[in-house]
Amino acid sequence: MYAILDIESTGGKYNEEGITEIAIYKFDGNEIVDQFISLINPERKIQSFVVGLTGINNEMLHQAPKFYEIAKRIIEITEGCTIVAHNAKFDYRMLKLEFDRLGYLYERKTLCTVKLSKKLLPDFESYSLGKLVKKLGIPITDRHRASGDALATVKLFKLLLEKDTDKEIISSHLKLNAVSSIDKKLIRLIDDLPNAVGVYYFSNKEGDIIYVGKSNDIKKRANQHFISDAQKSKQIQEYTSSVDYEKTGNELMALLKENQSIKKLKPKYNSALKKDLFTHGLYMFEDHNGYFNLTVSKLDSKKDYVTSFTNYQQGKAFLERALETYHLCQKLTGLHKTKEACFNYTIKKCDGACIKEEDAVSYNSRVVKLIEFYNYKDKNMIIQDRGRHLGEKSVVLIENGKLIGFGYTELNFQVENISILKNIINPMQNDRDAQHIIQSYLRKNNKNLKVIHF
Repeated sequence: MYAILDIESTGGKYNEEGITEIAIYKFDGNEIVDQFISLINPERKIQSFVVGLTGINNEMLHQAPKFYEIAKRIIEITEGCTIVAHNAKFDYRMLKLEFDRLGYLYERKTLCTVKLSKKLLPDFESYSLGKLVKKLGIPITDRHRASGDALATVKLFKLLLEKDTDKEIISSHLKLNAVSSIDKKLIRLIDDLPNAVGVYYFSNKEGDIIYVGKSNDIKKRANQHFISDAQKSKQIQEYTSSVDYEKTGNELMALLKENQSIKKLKPKYNSALKKDLFTHGLYMFEDHNGYFNLTVSKLDSKKDYVTSFTNYQQGKAFLERALETYHLCQKLTGLHKTKEACFNYTIKKCDGACIKEEDAVSYNSRVVKLIEFYNYKDKNMIIQDRGRHLGEKSVVLIENGKLIGFGYTELNFQVENISILKNIINPMQNDRDAQHIIQSYLRKNNKNLKVIHF
């Protein structure tokens, strides 16, 4: 017995999505014997591009049942069935995710009609549901709605069953919950991983580390590697024999340790740090009238910058926020190119530095405050954040504007005494990437960190 289904979701961050519509057709190999179709209130916002694709919006779902209200029906109609879907990995993950939120372990065998089609219908240009059914002459209505797509999948699956005259492919997929030996190995590897922030290491059977990564949820991120169909992920899946991890307590420590580990270990499948992660910087210059100007441009190793960004858009967004925080001028930050007064002056949000109405000394003092806050050049400071457990704090030590190292403390005097702190921390190389990581983190998390200057 098969439960052929399709799910529409809200879209959004991985494992934070919700189901908006579900259609299940119970199929005995010959005909549909039961069905269940329902909209679902996901209790979260639907991404705009999904609304455009499916036509389902939050207003439509206001009176729809929540998932817990239909969960029993889903369990009943799929009991003893193999879940069949076009890209079954997604639909099955969404079902398990919703049941996990209810504290219920939902497990079913699965079959994917994408994979079956590739084996039974070779040499097709595309295996998307729309193009596949069109080439096969299978009618489909209500495209990108659960009922229409699920019904088309029923017809496609029926054709595939007929194509599989020897029944070898279908039988092999049904054995042992359709879990291959590599899948079993990967499931075993992630069982003991924590849902915590830190760094993880994939090693091959020779003990060589082949990939290093960081995540705010190690277990979830490792699982993403193991379910991805991307070429690099498939290679990682094939060659990974063990997974190790280090909890770091916060993202800054994870980023610094990942940066250090990749450069030291040079894992085979890491490519992220082979390219520049930070391409633009915030620069300051003094114009001919004596005013300090700010501008975002491509990083130049020969010039001093205030802070760095992954792209120009991020830098521009930073300047727009700085206008409000430091009461700066649009013209002197390059956000309003004009020879006259900037727009903010006309609405009384600029004191007139753009037309020399505010004196340079007064204006420049606020620019200096911004620079001093975000640039740690020549500074001595300790960045303190959450530790790996209650009562512990992480520390990053910077002397004369250079990263010295990081570590963990539980006692205040360990932080107050620099000589003791230096004995506790692990030395780190003060490279350009580490500087970018720290500056970016300070910029994004300045309200949650404790920065001690000495």
